[in-house]
Amino acid sequence: MATAPPRDSVPSVRGSVTAPASPTARGSVDVNLVVVVHGGGASNISADRKERVREVMAKAATEGYNILKAGGSAVDAVEGAVVILENDPEFNAGCGSVLNEKGDIEMDASIMDGKDLSSGAVSAVRCIENPVKLARLVMEKTPHCFLTAHGAEKFAADVGMPQIPVEKLITERSKKHLEKEKLDKGGQKPDCPKNMGTVGAVALDCKGNLAYATSTGGIVNKMVGRVGDSPCIGAGGYADNDLGAVSTTGHGESILKVNLARLALFHVEQGKTVDEAAELALNYMKSKLKGLGGLILVNKTGDWVAKWTSTSMPWAAVKNGKLQAGIDLCETRTSDLNFTVAPDPGLSCEPVLLCIKENERHGVRMELEAALLTTMGPWEC
Repeated sequence: MATAPPRDSVPSVRGSVTAPASPTARGSVDVNLVVVVHGGGASNISADRKERVREVMAKAATEGYNILKAGGSAVDAVEGAVVILENDPEFNAGCGSVLNEKGDIEMDASIMDGKDLSSGAVSAVRCIENPVKLARLVMEKTPHCFLTAHGAEKFAADVGMPQIPVEKLITERSKKHLEKEKLDKGGQKPDCPKNMGTVGAVALDCKGNLAYATSTGGIVNKMVGRVGDSPCIGAGGYADNDLGAVSTTGHGESILKVNLARLALFHVEQGKTVDEAAELALNYMKSKLKGLGGLILVNKTGDWVAKWTSTSMPWAAVKNGKLQAGIDLCETRTSDLNFTVAPDPGLSCEPVLLCIKENERHGVRMELEAALLTTMGPWEC
């Protein structure tokens, strides 16, 4: 049975070739398709939201993995996974982004292709449904790496990306968060993160290419024009085929100061395991700045880790057809994506069946967690 790590260690879930210390999840070395996603470092997630958050994390990781299985690139996979999370109001990205001090939305996102270090980023965009899609267009359709605010939105219009009323991205939950923050009159402290909900993904495809994407609405009650780490290459994420891919979350100003994503990959470059690299980088940020956060990392051989210093961090990973997901320390659920139900050929739907199968020898029952369908309701097996 998994046991909690020593107090000074960083909570983690990791994939590796050998059985590492608990809590852990690991994949085999014979399959090189890997997708890992996160839903942001958090101070806490209420019990009534946990199941919903866990379900969407699984859906995002599965979407990314299915893209890879269909022959898509790592860039395709991270974009697809993050779009799922941006479209869900449970997360602080896209629809559901937190509000600035004026009650408005300003969203940031970035994406990077480890094959040639191509990258694209946008910041302070307002009327864009999926900022990660715009970041990819910056990467592929401009000579630049980073566009901001009105310039980014003009570019979106120029390339035909539809804009939507900002009101459609603002949720009642975000309004209540802003009201509460204004009443508390407290700025964000690096060692006391709010439920930030930033989202991100990393992937390794069949050609050995790595990629990351990160998207966020920032921090609640932020100053107008504030930009954090998420759109900044090297801080909010990084990808290099020779090293790995990282997406980060947490206190943005602290992440920026230590260049967290690239710092983690520096340790990989020095021969550290993914687990060691993540722990060294996060502990450095904590010791120097009292900054809390988390990251997901996959290296060029497909070893992966999800690690955090915040109270919790929703995450999910798929490798070798095995979906693993969790939120809190010492909590991992495992599903077999290879277990599928063939749909009626006359129906225009593409079901994805997620059957949770925990080892009965550990006394955990088998259960059907969810049947995620594109156009139909739940299937039964």
